[in-house]
Amino acid sequence: MNFNLKNKNALVCGSTAGIGKATAFLLAEEGATLTLVARNEEKLKQVCSELPNPERHTYIVADFSNPTNLKTKLDEFIRTHHGFHILVNNTGGPAAGPISTATLDEFELAFTQHLKCNQLLAQTVVPFMKEATFGRIINIISTSVKQPLDGLGVSNTTRGAVANWSKTWSNEVAKFGITVNNVLPGATATDRLFDILKNTAENSGKTEDDVAEDLKQNIPANRFAAPEDIANAVAFLASEQAGYINGINLPVDGGRTKSL
Repeated sequence: MNFNLKNKNALVCGSTAGIGKATAFLLAEEGATLTLVARNEEKLKQVCSELPNPERHTYIVADFSNPTNLKTKLDEFIRTHHGFHILVNNTGGPAAGPISTATLDEFELAFTQHLKCNQLLAQTVVPFMKEATFGRIINIISTSVKQPLDGLGVSNTTRGAVANWSKTWSNEVAKFGITVNNVLPGATATDRLFDILKNTAENSGKTEDDVAEDLKQNIPANRFAAPEDIANAVAFLASEQAGYINGINLPVDGGRTKSL
């Protein structure tokens, strides 16, 4: 299927590694003009230079722990460049740990990086989407939306809030040709997963390979997702073909989630 995203401007957050980077590459291959967002300018420059037709793409340096600064930079960009047809909300997950020992500061940071920043990004890009009568907001969350994951107390809580935030937005903006959907990655071969495997191995006395194999036993596909597996779902939801899909949670997890 050709998603044909020519003449579409896409804002992709957390786009210097993992799922965000894979998504940026696929959207660029489909013809979209990319604006990458992350906090490391050198990495942003590198990814931009590697994208297809690199001269078409640009970036915004911003840290999602500072929503006010993010808002200022995004407003300035839109004034001097263009608005966006596609927004991909993607931010590194909160630190692992049981909810019983989680601090208020950990909750505050997670809600700031995920919920508050998603809100200001959506409020900023939706007016242009309304004018264009086309908009796609796609949130990279987690399968914990459907089935909370052990040892990820703050993440489970925050992800659930973002999913309900997204569903509420989807009901309000659908009449303008804007869809809002969530992609729920399962265990994906990114730095975050490798960190979890390492920490689990250290705490259990097992090797990282053994921990990885144990985790794969709970995945019917018997493998971890590649970042590109998640990007494929994002690209479809960003396309014209997905125009009547709105307000959903789409697991991309090899069948690991037990609920429907």
